[in-house]
Amino acid sequence: MTFEQQWLEYDYNPFVLFSSKGKVLSLNSEAQFLLGSASTHELFELATTYANVTFGFKTTFLELEFGRYKFFALTIGYENENEIGIKLYQVPSFKLNKPKPSGELTNIYTLVDLCISTNSISSTTKYLKDFDPTIPEIIIDTNSFIKLLNKVYFCFKENETICTKIFYRVGEHIKFDKKKYSIFSVEIKADNINKTKSNELEVIVANTNFYVDIQKKITINIPMITS
Repeated sequence: MTFEQQWLEYDYNPFVLFSSKGKVLSLNSEAQFLLGSASTHELFELATTYANVTFGFKTTFLELEFGRYKFFALTIGYENENEIGIKLYQVPSFKLNKPKPSGELTNIYTLVDLCISTNSISSTTKYLKDFDPTIPEIIIDTNSFIKLLNKVYFCFKENETICTKIFYRVGEHIKFDKKKYSIFSVEIKADNINKTKSNELEVIVANTNFYVDIQKKITINIPMITS
């Protein structure tokens, strides 16, 4: 593998090269992870849809989402009728600028279920759950997390349905004291978010040690510290 090929192989952004019939000819490491959330057919359709009319390269800015992956742009390139390549540019997940979390070893599912039970009392909202069962007990400030998650649910309380997803962020890590930790997320989404309440949440988040992404959905990103 040449030096240039290694750059492509270890790029943070997924790259896939297709044949004219949609067969994968090559892909980098990040694209292999992406194919766990997106099909080769979906990516080939993007490549052919956003390709330049003539041979060459074309970059398009748009929002795309496949599972945990979010992208803000893609580049399509082809120099003949036999091959076409696509590169997708990932949205940065969150800023890693907060101190190492402290607290007690806790079952995250228990905390989330507690908050759902609390918020569902006297409510007609339906709470859906999509949990990856493999997350171990982690060290977390339980009181702060419960307060934060209740505030998050408050941003969505006017919806008929609220979905909570817990998932492992494949390939993403954070370092504390030169030690690397994996990351998982608690994601809450619904059809509508109360803008005023989400603005209030941003103020609260700024004074916590949690990494929170507030968009149309709200994602709490948590380092998997087990000891």
